[in-house]
Amino acid sequence: MSPVAPALAHGGKPLFEDVAGDIGVSFEFFPPKTEKMEATLWDSIETLAPLGPRFVSVTYGAGGSTRARTHATVERIAKETGLAAAAHLTCVEASRGEIDDIARAYWNAGVRHIVALRGDPPEEGKAFQPHTQGYANAAELVAGLKAIAPFEISVAAYPECHPDSANKAADLDNLKRKIDAGADRAITQFFFSPECFFRFRDDVAAAGIDAEIVPGILPVSNVAQTRKFAAMCGASIPAWMDRLFEGLDNLPAARQLIAATVAAELCGQLYAGGVRHFHFYTLNRAELSYAISHMLGLRPNEFAA
Repeated sequence: MSPVAPALAHGGKPLFEDVAGDIGVSFEFFPPKTEKMEATLWDSIETLAPLGPRFVSVTYGAGGSTRARTHATVERIAKETGLAAAAHLTCVEASRGEIDDIARAYWNAGVRHIVALRGDPPEEGKAFQPHTQGYANAAELVAGLKAIAPFEISVAAYPECHPDSANKAADLDNLKRKIDAGADRAITQFFFSPECFFRFRDDVAAAGIDAEIVPGILPVSNVAQTRKFAAMCGASIPAWMDRLFEGLDNLPAARQLIAATVAAELCGQLYAGGVRHFHFYTLNRAELSYAISHMLGLRPNEFAA
């Protein structure tokens, strides 16, 4: 069976026929570098806000390279919208004191949700080295944040195993440590088959982890860019995806249509398997995430800010 036509396995029944709009979504953005990028970001936030997301998160660059821009973006979302803003925070190249000060500043700004991550090394290809006076890993970071204030905390999970983990068992042990330290949920890195997520969900349950596991969805329109992301987080890109996007370099509308179709089929199958919460890696563009949410039955809330 072709992985790009999973609806055929449903005996001709439309994949989205039974969706009831009973889903929750969250959206991830990155802090803009230029005025033009900032305008695109805020257009996207305004487009997605009426869908009533559970929260929107803002990423944190390697080595804290976007610290000021992340803080400014999160603070503006918290002040100017009715959205629950979540700030990414990592352990990379910062002491515990520095990280604790950042966390307190977020709390004082009204930010109640942190996405706590170990973080990637500032130099690609180099191994992670904890700061001599910093948090050694995400589990320590979660515990430290909970000691500062009663933050809601999300952490990362890796359906295909983090590249730095010795094996899947070790990776699950690390996830359990983060949950035991006080994390409220785990958001997965992106993946491209529903079976990948369902196997991981079963493995998580077998490991005695009962926290919410939210699938992270990356609508792909640029395979080369996605391949770079995948190399950093241990995700695999199926060969059929390359074939789908081949020859479309100069046809952006066609690329977008295919990207929406692939991601929507994945989400439809996850929905059929009982998933009701989805986290979208938007890359600061609203169209694909909005379209997929719509196909899953979500409609604008006229009271959303």
